[in-house]
Amino acid sequence: MCVPGEPVYLVPEPKNPVDPRAIAVFSARHIQIGYIRAERAQFIGGALQRGGLAAIFQGKARWGATVRAHLDGTQPTLPDVSDSRAFDWPPPGSEDPDWWPDEEWPD
Repeated sequence: MCVPGEPVYLVPEPKNPVDPRAIAVFSARHIQIGYIRAERAQFIGGALQRGGLAAIFQGKARWGATVRAHLDGTQPTLPDVSDSRAFDWPPPGSEDPDWWPDEEWPD
């Protein structure tokens, strides 16, 4: 499928019959590997329209895959592999599959 750190391409699908805000995720080999989650698609779609979005494949997850993106045009990097929590989503102990953490931005 993809190798961690490999670029992925996010492609809006405004003619998608299920969700006009859908954003498909394609591998560097031009194979569709999935979609951005619906609750994130509107935000990511706006960033795509403004330009400067770069994304990479981080790894497989229990529910699909994790993609890392930077909205400022810089290339995202993989987290330190010694922090195994960075590759475990949802976090251990989360019973609710729709659980998502509050966004806490560094000061």
